[in-house]
Amino acid sequence: MKVFHCDHCDNLIFFENSVCVRCAHTLAYLPDLGVNGSLDKGKDRLWRSPLPRAGDRTYRLCENYTAHDVCNWAVPANDPNPFCLSCRLNKVIPNLTKPINRTAWYKMEVAKRRLVYSLVALRLPVVSKADDPAAGLAFEFLEDPADPKAPRVLTGHDNGLITMNISEADDAERERRRHQMHEKYRTLLGHFRHEIGHYYWDRLIKDSALLDGFRAVFGDEQADYGEALKRHYKDGPPAAWRDSYISTYATSHAWEDWAETWAHYLHMTDLLETTVDAGLTLRPKRPGHLAMTPSPSLVSITSSAFDAMIESWYALTYVLNNLNRGMGHPDGYPFVLSAPVVEKLRFVHEVIARHAAAPAHA
Repeated sequence: MKVFHCDHCDNLIFFENSVCVRCAHTLAYLPDLGVNGSLDKGKDRLWRSPLPRAGDRTYRLCENYTAHDVCNWAVPANDPNPFCLSCRLNKVIPNLTKPINRTAWYKMEVAKRRLVYSLVALRLPVVSKADDPAAGLAFEFLEDPADPKAPRVLTGHDNGLITMNISEADDAERERRRHQMHEKYRTLLGHFRHEIGHYYWDRLIKDSALLDGFRAVFGDEQADYGEALKRHYKDGPPAAWRDSYISTYATSHAWEDWAETWAHYLHMTDLLETTVDAGLTLRPKRPGHLAMTPSPSLVSITSSAFDAMIESWYALTYVLNNLNRGMGHPDGYPFVLSAPVVEKLRFVHEVIARHAAAPAHA
């Protein structure tokens, strides 16, 4: 994530901000410019950015910005869709007659927008099912039925449709499930990044020339998925799972190993971009000073680019964990990257980089 400032008063702002706390100007993320900044409203009721590179572009605020205050993105004025790039991916939203659902939906949208930001930055295809029913992407945010005997809503992916149980937006409930599942890490954003990994497996790996390479690294996805999950929940992960996997859930099936590794890669690119854009340089006390990997290399296919990224990540997570410990919190990064896991991350990196480098990718 980049570092943003208000274009009127230069106040530091966050990606999620919709109003500058210093000068009270309206803020919005402009996907075409890749910036969150201030906007001025004209007599034509359209919005304009004061940035010189914005030129004479005009914008509308996303429908979910103006009607529900759960979004802070803008839409080019010449785009007939009332929703922004992120919100137009929604197929089902929560029942808003329940006030608690509005809060859950807001949290869902915050996480989804950060996801979409990363996907666009990595030059991955982001198209809604409304525009491409066969290969497009859609989200539905559902709540469990009132009847306790009825089946619960399962978070998951099915042919481009990602279903999220809105109970995951409840911090207490999510923490309860984290303990119940013996997980060290469970976040709303992590769910989004994991499920989108399944979607891009279908888009980038399935029936492609990369399938053999995938199987060599992650295993054979043709193994019975249902039986693999039953075995995982019955027996748990193998004793030495840390030697080859990023998480216990990754051990259940090759698809889940891919999705967990994919999600981890998005964690890395997000934090590394923030570090670089903030001008932070890390110099561990070991031979050779380490400069953070510049963000353009995140879509570079060279091995040296990935190696530099991993080295930067080691240094960054050391600082991250020590900052957390200094505040009395658990490690912000409770993972260990074994050599096989690094090679899985390398595979994800190369898949994304090859797609980004393609002359005309979908």
